Amino acid sequence: MQLTQEWDKTFPASDKVNHQKVTFKNRYGITLAADLYTPKAPIDHSRPALAVSGPYGAVKEQASGLYAQTMAERGYITLAFDPSYTGESDGEPRHLSSPEINTEDFSAAVDFLGLQQQVDRNRIGIIGICGFGGMALNAAAVDKRIKAVVTTSMYDMSRVMSKGYFDAMTPEQRSVALAAMSQQRWADAEAGEPALSGVGLPNELTGEEPQFVAEYFDYYKTPRGFHARSINSASSFLATTALSFMNMPLLTNIAEIAPRPILLIAGENAHSRYFTEDAFAAAAEPKQKLILDGMVHVDLYDQLDKIPFNAIDAFFGENLV
Repeated sequence: MQLTQEWDKTFPASDKVNHQKVTFKNRYGITLAADLYTPKAPIDHSRPALAVSGPYGAVKEQASGLYAQTMAERGYITLAFDPSYTGESDGEPRHLSSPEINTEDFSAAVDFLGLQQQVDRNRIGIIGICGFGGMALNAAAVDKRIKAVVTTSMYDMSRVMSKGYFDAMTPEQRSVALAAMSQQRWADAEAGEPALSGVGLPNELTGEEPQFVAEYFDYYKTPRGFHARSINSASSFLATTALSFMNMPLLTNIAEIAPRPILLIAGENAHSRYFTEDAFAAAAEPKQKLILDGMVHVDLYDQLDKIPFNAIDAFFGENLV
């Protein structure tokens, strides 16, 4: 593992926080790379802490780091981490994701935060962005140490992979997809290594893409959010990635997060809004939902004038006590 020490984020460094590269292991022995942000103001008492990850296919130098740095400016100890198999984190093969292991990554981040002297381990929350919103909710359902959860532009990756967007995949299409990935395993076994799917964002827009693809392009493929280590910016996931997601629904036990609170945030015009609406309906109280007028999915990645940090701060301020 080699950690880049120079500042290579897609957002400017804040003069209000300290930044440090750190590593920690998850329960499967994978070493995760992360950025630890702490307020520059003297810390004379233990502080609440937040673990942050996402979006799906992104790295900590993108949206999660921006969230972590901004919340550190507000007095939290924060940790933005690269999930297993991606970015600067370890794990082979590369460009893999897993509903189980990526859920565990959040709990491993809680382990790390709870061992820091300046952190009150009874006041740890998590933030999941996009596909890691679903992972965050899944982690909170089983890890009782997580005291509060915020998601923004949440995706349920197991649902979208197994049912398609807006649940449009038919049983026949699901069977065909599983058969293709099953055959891909023969090809991977014969080659001695897994193949990339080759399915990712286009390098140029034709104007025929769905609007949400154009929005993703505007973030990941332009100077606004491009990062060379980001799968969405420069590569694709493995061709067999969806196998485990199609068989393991992430949000089965979302109601068991209660009585710990959740705040689900989405844009009014986000293509992904239905994931947030359905998760909110399935969750038990206490729960809050914030639908932001006129906003789309990627607005909540990096638009500082649109991300409701005041609401997020107020939520954690009230519930990490």
